[in-house]
Amino acid sequence: MTTAVEYTLGDLDQGDSLSGLLDEVHQAFTRYVVLPTAEAVDALALWCAATHAQAAADHAPRLVIKAPEKRCGKSRCLDIVEALSFKPIVAVNATPAAIFRSIEAEEPPTLIFDEADTIFPAKGGKVAEQNEELRGLLNAGHQRGRPARRVVGKGTEQTVAEFPTFAMAALAGIGSMPDTIEDRAVVITMRRRAPGEHVAKFRYRRDQLPLHALRERLGDVIATHLDALGDAEPDMPVEDRAADTWEPLIALADAAGGTWPERARQAAKTLTSAQDADGTTSVGVRLLTDCRAVFADMGHPTAVKSAALVEGLKRISEAPWAEWGRDGLTARKLADLLAEYDIRSSNIDFAPGRTDRAKGYLRLKFSDAWARYCAPEQADTDPNGGGDPYQPYQGHQSSSGQVRQNGVARNDPYQENSRTTLTSTNDVGTAGTAQGEEPTTITCRTPGCDTRVALDLYPNGHCFPHQPLTA
Repeated sequence: MTTAVEYTLGDLDQGDSLSGLLDEVHQAFTRYVVLPTAEAVDALALWCAATHAQAAADHAPRLVIKAPEKRCGKSRCLDIVEALSFKPIVAVNATPAAIFRSIEAEEPPTLIFDEADTIFPAKGGKVAEQNEELRGLLNAGHQRGRPARRVVGKGTEQTVAEFPTFAMAALAGIGSMPDTIEDRAVVITMRRRAPGEHVAKFRYRRDQLPLHALRERLGDVIATHLDALGDAEPDMPVEDRAADTWEPLIALADAAGGTWPERARQAAKTLTSAQDADGTTSVGVRLLTDCRAVFADMGHPTAVKSAALVEGLKRISEAPWAEWGRDGLTARKLADLLAEYDIRSSNIDFAPGRTDRAKGYLRLKFSDAWARYCAPEQADTDPNGGGDPYQPYQGHQSSSGQVRQNGVARNDPYQENSRTTLTSTNDVGTAGTAQGEEPTTITCRTPGCDTRVALDLYPNGHCFPHQPLTA
């Protein structure tokens, strides 16, 4: 029978180093679990180590271990995480109130949720609605200083109490977790072992004691680094919320030295890219991306009728728009979804001088949202052979050309009336003029009109209001 071994700070004389202990944690995972990539193993080792340094961190990254099917090793992986993490609390059918009261501000525990797909089922429903409070706790607890306030007491002796939420949490389950949780998480996607892949059998009563001993040694060494970790501002290979999530892990890797700083940054880039590419985007981002595809299929026109945009969205294979509601996506519902991004339709004269005015969307209105929310694609090229047409609007000089929108004459956004030299292709279709090259903008050929005209949009040299009528 294995004897439990307890370690104290005095055992640092044995020569334990943070780098060496991270290597041992790495070996523990590869001994009992087949993981999809080397970066996934490095991420798990760093995440477990980071649970011992929560006192020095501003963010508490979540860990999501998911799999498409049963028997992919997610529960076994979670067993190792539990054995190596600081003060693990296994939340089996625990109520949000119990979890609130289990989190200590000074020494936050590590929350462990297995079978998380029963808490947050993929199809939502009443179960997911009943656990919205738990999801709110997990989201708020990602950042320090976000306590929950509840009324406690009985009768007339009720008071408002604050409950800390800051604590690292690991969740394992079949399928994806809610987007708001995965956005704050290191996500590991497991897969079933192939016939030639073998691991050691894990027996809780036998194997937990060596892992607990490793946990104690790891905590002792990390305790000596807490001051440095609290002041660390590591160079991050990712941005925004992903940087908040990975910063505690990369700070630990930098403190460990050796190969760990490079491995940690590679893991951050690889796992974040995989998460961005897995297709679990929000409805709004999916709609923006599909609208961009419709504009591209139509040759990047300056405006598209609302009805044509709706039909184009419905024709996209594997998109949800054909079945969005009883009869598919409607122009009204499209307008509601796009209004969240400040994109609105207007009455546009698609053939000035003729009776072809209809509700539609200007491509320019999408430019800022495409640049901010949609992932860049290799196929995104300017219709005139230039650079990316989806750069945000940067305050071009006003134009004297006019286009009728909502019955009122307004400045035509597809022409420039600027005295400055344009130096690059932009989202309104005007290209720059380099020294020695043919000009791509000229003054309107209509006598008395000083509007600058983009020849790539109007090759006849006449501005928008002065386009000749065609039979």
